[in-house]
Amino acid sequence: MPEAKSSCQDLLRWKKQPVRRTISQICPPPRRPLTVADVRPGMENERLGVVRDSMFQNPLIVKAELGKPRERSYSLPGINFNYGLYTRGLDGGVPEAIGHWHVFKQQTPCPHELTRNYIAMNRGAVRTGLVTAPENLLYRQLNDIRISDQDDRKMKKELPSFPPDTTFGIRSRPSTPFFDLLQNRYQQLWVQEQKATQKAIKLERKHKVFLGKLYETRSSQLRKHKPPVKLDALWHLPHFQKVGPHLDTFPTEADRQRALKALREERAVRQGTLRMGTYTHP
Repeated sequence: MPEAKSSCQDLLRWKKQPVRRTISQICPPPRRPLTVADVRPGMENERLGVVRDSMFQNPLIVKAELGKPRERSYSLPGINFNYGLYTRGLDGGVPEAIGHWHVFKQQTPCPHELTRNYIAMNRGAVRTGLVTAPENLLYRQLNDIRISDQDDRKMKKELPSFPPDTTFGIRSRPSTPFFDLLQNRYQQLWVQEQKATQKAIKLERKHKVFLGKLYETRSSQLRKHKPPVKLDALWHLPHFQKVGPHLDTFPTEADRQRALKALREERAVRQGTLRMGTYTHP
């Protein structure tokens, strides 16, 4: 038993004690501007020559220290200063609150101001003979006609009445049908719709009435007919029409036809516009 107690005590000693922060750490004192006494060698705000405390109260001169927030050079009140408004208890405190109830007096409702009847006032001003703007304004000041409560209710648009079980807003999105997705139900429905559409098209073609062959009349044939255009021969000088050839280099007509045939065969490899020049290949 004493050994067990000593082991427990050792464990408790080795346990890390919780670190408790002090009040100064939780609520640090208000920051105050730098002074000459606060400046140490190596700080950013170290100055040479004459140094005054007023120099550290100018935000344009004070530099930001490394690893510290920037000083705004504003002098804050001490720790005993309370920010905000201080409300003093004038209601008697807890005893008065327990002793009786504080009842508020009911305020009298403000009288409802009726709407001015501009139609009646304009009509009365015209009947009186007042047509200008100043005269009309003076007439309204002297004859202030108001609309009664009943007429005012009729002129005001009443709000539409909705059933008591009406729900306003956007309807919630329906749940995703995972069972239909896993079974390819949408594909089956699409195939059935396509089959039904094809069947309807076949029935429509079956009951469709086809017209017979259309015969063309004389007017339709004349409308499509194009009269042949007679091409006139080229004009030649009259004294050159009956002149025969003066030179014939071919001994027979067969030789002539053979030469023309050879010319037509070689036309593809000759140069020139008429394909009668030199050969294209070297």
